[in-house]
Amino acid sequence: CDPSIPLTVGEWEEWGNPNEEKFFDYILSYSPINNVIPQKYPNILVTAGLNDSRVAFWEPAKWVAVLREKKMDNNKLMLKIDMSSGHFSVSDRYKYLRERSFEY
Repeated sequence: CDPSIPLTVGEWEEWGNPNEEKFFDYILSYSPINNVIPQKYPNILVTAGLNDSRVAFWEPAKWVAVLREKKMDNNKLMLKIDMSSGHFSVSDRYKYLRERSFEY
């Protein structure tokens, strides 16, 4: 972990320094990608926003790729990346309602 990257040291105060084994192990314990195991999964819809400044779109895409590789069933696994939204979905009220209805 590189302390010169912006926000890194501030995040260490909240979650712990991943350069220390106990914090590394704890962070790894809830890492979505590192905790995918070969098993059956339910139908899953993963959504992302292209302009999300908190979770870059490639993070859910990587998770879906790992799930597709390891899952042991034929259940649906879908990835939808909205090309105009950010972390909190879209700002337009009607588009927000369309997005919510898509999820259901």
